Amino acid sequence: MYWIGYDIGSSSVKAALVESATGREVARVQSPEREMPITSDQPGWGEQPPGLWWEHVKKATSELLRTTDTKAESILGIGISYQMHGLVAVDRDLKVVRPSIIWCDSRAVGVGDRLMEAVGENRCRDRLLNAPGNFTLSKLAWVKEHEPERYVRIHQVMLPGDYIAMKFSGTCTTTASGLSEGILWDYREEAPATWLMEAAGIDPGLLPRVVPTFGAQAEIGAQGAAETGLREGTPILYRAGDQPNNALSLNVMQPGEVAATGGTSGVVYAISDRLDTRELHRVNHFAHVNHSAGAPRIGKLLCINGTGIQYSWMQQNTPGSLGYPQMNELAASVAPGAEGLRIFPFGNGAERMLRNVHPGASIQNLDFNIHKQPHLYRAALEGIAFSFVYGMELMAEDGVNLQRIRAGNDNLFRARPFAETITTLTGASIEMVATTGAAGAARAAAVAAGAFPDMEAATATDAVQLRYEPLSESGPYREAYTDWKNKLETLLKTHQT
Repeated sequence: MYWIGYDIGSSSVKAALVESATGREVARVQSPEREMPITSDQPGWGEQPPGLWWEHVKKATSELLRTTDTKAESILGIGISYQMHGLVAVDRDLKVVRPSIIWCDSRAVGVGDRLMEAVGENRCRDRLLNAPGNFTLSKLAWVKEHEPERYVRIHQVMLPGDYIAMKFSGTCTTTASGLSEGILWDYREEAPATWLMEAAGIDPGLLPRVVPTFGAQAEIGAQGAAETGLREGTPILYRAGDQPNNALSLNVMQPGEVAATGGTSGVVYAISDRLDTRELHRVNHFAHVNHSAGAPRIGKLLCINGTGIQYSWMQQNTPGSLGYPQMNELAASVAPGAEGLRIFPFGNGAERMLRNVHPGASIQNLDFNIHKQPHLYRAALEGIAFSFVYGMELMAEDGVNLQRIRAGNDNLFRARPFAETITTLTGASIEMVATTGAAGAARAAAVAAGAFPDMEAATATDAVQLRYEPLSESGPYREAYTDWKNKLETLLKTHQT
């Protein structure tokens, strides 16, 4: 018997089959093989038709069942992870009203700013833990303002994962975690922020029924079964955005634990039990998958745009056509601090953690008589690591007690200079685990059904591949970081003036 987990991304849909008895991932498929297109009719816009996601859910499900020779009757339930912050609007016939305005679309920034001005920053801080910003509610308000003929047709609004659950079941539902990522959740009332919707001139009745993040959310209906090949009545047991789900997949569930990723951009997702924040603008706050009124679990999310993309740029623009493992070896041959060479990896757009300043990427202290190719690699990794540490300091000042960092199996955390810099400066251990969001969603469904007592038991087959502990000789790391941070503050002052 098995569970299926889906990860609905903007580039592809992944589906994983997980064994019921052990939680072991049996198989995983991806559809399409190449990235799904994103439409951008104007600079800063990003849209996708939700039906495209559903087409690839169907294809991925069919391939998963076929290649593993698994019968629909063997699937006990499903879980769904999805790209965050998107807006999906449907009419009374549950037909999509317009393409989804997805996570990377920035058209609603001004709308969100005006909405916060109308309701007050302190009220947003105390009740939402976020500024309305460029999130789902602001995108809906943009549609109301600019596309009134479409807005009047809207019957329900959902997040991308809610839409997939609707296509499976035929019913519209959402979760507290999902509403929080759309800045639609009031943490003081533990209910949808209807007052904010009313301030935006939006009918709160457009929100679907709220169901538990873990638990019986809906069942696959006759149409969903016919289209996917799954059994009618199969329960949908879990749903969460991709970053909370990534943390869950790594068994990051309790205060003090951190999930980190180092892909093109970098994400730090730290769990806190505090319902307050001083960082309204630089850090986002979402209801984690195990959040409840009696036991708050808030995911503090920090995004750094210029991480893996900087190291990739370094690989492509230095001689030798070296692979990342070779670059990492050369970087490790240089002492901490790279003999004074400093690199700032902020060349991938404005950085939210820097208050949306765009200082650009830069190299400082380059000495033609000292610094060679290995120094560039070391300074590049240190610059990215220092950016992570800088963001984690913001989180620590906002009440996060860093104890353990867990990361997926990506290249940056395999680079010893990078990981050792972070663990030594933060004092938190780092564990690398090979897992996927789709497998995490499947395991979460199993936990929701009672097949496992908790995520720790469900992820027991995921071995820790690498572990880093703080080094006792921290002086060179702290000296280099202090110098880097001071130079960053000077850069920021220059760009702010």
